[in-house]
Amino acid sequence: MFTLFKNAQVYTPDYSGKNDVLTGGKTILAIGDHIEPPFGIKVNVIDCKGLSLVPGLIDSHVHITGGGGEGGPASRMPELQLSMMVEGGVTTVIGCLGTDGITRSVESVLMKVKTLRALGVSAWMYTGAYQVPTPTITGDIAKDITLFEEIIGVGEVAISDHRSSVPSVAELTRITAHARVAGMIGGKAGIINMHMGDAKDPFRPLHDVVANSEMGYRQFIPTHCNRNHYIFEDAKEYGKMGFVDITTSSYPYDPDEEIKPSIALKQLLEAGVPADHITFTSDGCGSLPCFDREGRLIKIDMGLPSSILREIKESVLIEKIPLGTALKVATSNPAGILKLPGKGQIREGYDADVLVLDENFNIIHLMAMGKIMTL
Repeated sequence: MFTLFKNAQVYTPDYSGKNDVLTGGKTILAIGDHIEPPFGIKVNVIDCKGLSLVPGLIDSHVHITGGGGEGGPASRMPELQLSMMVEGGVTTVIGCLGTDGITRSVESVLMKVKTLRALGVSAWMYTGAYQVPTPTITGDIAKDITLFEEIIGVGEVAISDHRSSVPSVAELTRITAHARVAGMIGGKAGIINMHMGDAKDPFRPLHDVVANSEMGYRQFIPTHCNRNHYIFEDAKEYGKMGFVDITTSSYPYDPDEEIKPSIALKQLLEAGVPADHITFTSDGCGSLPCFDREGRLIKIDMGLPSSILREIKESVLIEKIPLGTALKVATSNPAGILKLPGKGQIREGYDADVLVLDENFNIIHLMAMGKIMTL
């Protein structure tokens, strides 16, 4: 099936002007100012006059088999549904385990990745969980990354948090080095997704790994960097050397503690953090717990992928960040950092993941791997 998007304001994610975009099968075939449908071939023509055509969003931190559990069995979150992705304009997810790497398995995440791919969207995953030693499929993180096409790294490994295993610098260094070499062998990112907790000086374990090994800052993606004011202040400096991930679902549940993601993006850029070092992720289907000073769970909410588009919208409409810059945090940035082939850009030869928005960021059309998804 061929689809021709006509008269769209195209963002690659950088603005490239008014153009037509032709897709065929699962691929973007052509981009130009006036594309005629191929002679004799049936083409689905979609007029996008007055609309923006952008890459489908990448949500690179999702608990696709459900997260939670900190408050007992009743606090377990449900698994990701395809409709949650579609409602948020998300065409690619990266799955992970979280707090519960004990009763939930890496194998179940792998099968959920396969399920999502069978439903027509794109999915990869991390091996491991909060715990160290990390749960795996083969018994070895390097084998998991090297042998399973779907596995691109390790995560989310918890540090600076009362729910972590309090891994030593030596343990973190070994995990990081092991994942890096596996990524080299398997042609993957081999990156470590780090859950950042509420402890003071939260980036210290990562600084110590870099200071005492050959590992670099870009071997990590620390997430939840907007969870409180002091971690965010540290993130402004850390982000100049490595990547920082902002969790979009957590706002507005704890507005007194959390930094609103759209505001966080503006402040990170103003602090001199390179735009391509910043990502937005939803923590979708993960728990959003609130603990008291004694570590007791007070309340719990659940993240949704749709929070990413909401925060991109408010980055543009309220914080006045250019749309091309705002889009990068959930398109070309995660695609580049995680080495996702064919993802994150409107570009000839890339996968046909296309999101069409009106001026108020309402989703008008969504295409995943060349197939129009039902909203």
